[in-house]
Amino acid sequence: MKTRKLGGLAVSELGLGCMSMSSGYGPPGDDAAMTAVIRAAYDAGVTFFDTAQAYGPLLNETLLGAAIEHVRDELVIATKFGFNIGENGARLPGLNSRPENIRAVAEASLRRLRTDRIDLFYQHRVDPAVPMEDVAGAVAQLVAEGKVLHFGLSEAGIGSIRRAHAVLPVAAVQNEFSLWFRGHEALLPALRELGVGLVAFSPVGRGMLTGDVPVLAGEGDIRSNMPRFQPGAFEHNLKVVQPLKDLARAKGVAPATLAIAWVQHQGEDIVSIPGTTRLSHLKEDLAAADLVLSAQDLAAISAAVSEQALMGERYNAAMAASVGI
Repeated sequence: MKTRKLGGLAVSELGLGCMSMSSGYGPPGDDAAMTAVIRAAYDAGVTFFDTAQAYGPLLNETLLGAAIEHVRDELVIATKFGFNIGENGARLPGLNSRPENIRAVAEASLRRLRTDRIDLFYQHRVDPAVPMEDVAGAVAQLVAEGKVLHFGLSEAGIGSIRRAHAVLPVAAVQNEFSLWFRGHEALLPALRELGVGLVAFSPVGRGMLTGDVPVLAGEGDIRSNMPRFQPGAFEHNLKVVQPLKDLARAKGVAPATLAIAWVQHQGEDIVSIPGTTRLSHLKEDLAAADLVLSAQDLAAISAAVSEQALMGERYNAAMAASVGI
């Protein structure tokens, strides 16, 4: 698989988002099965693996660390800090990017990941209670010690990115970006001005662009709290994305392959991190790296899913409160 640059960090052109293996879309997966997916991704050329303290919480870093320990030096590992999580993994209210907590999270993540450095350390959500300069300064100390190699932000707006970048170069911003949500497209000119890469999470619209209709499990499934997945909106939005599925069928590829390839074609500084718990879906996702799309193809794909026609915002008010500050 080819590589792309996120700031000064070289990664495989497609990464693997590991969140769903431990949280987000239902109960944690079986460790053996999830390890098989992680190792299959590596065998296919993926060198960029994304996790976070909050996934599980704590479980996902432990899973990933055990799965890739034997090839650690060949990989780029990204993890995150910033949610308020107790030492036992209990999710506490609010955010926590206080400098002392950033250090504590880094030390604990290193242990769970079975490594001596974090290649890319993101602030998971911008914390309005902590100045961005203090956040970047705390990560800079970890960089100076060799415990962190590169700094990133997640779901951040341009004001926060510029403030952070002025203290410590930001290698990447991980924001949602797909045919299903294009709101962060407006950030691209500023990111390119600064030399910051975009890591696109949920490139298949949290399952809606896969052709395999997601079944909302309710408890433990974050989509059950998202407006676009509520009764009425969900059925409406399935119809909106149907043309993409038709287009994929005509091209002889899976809808997920087409959706991810569209994201990848938006710039060489964009890296998608689709997540899956199934080997069959992994194969469809990674096929996007080999799919070449013409300008005509891209225009047709863009037109196949109209975000303006979708019903509902991507986040409810509580989730949106910590995004893009």
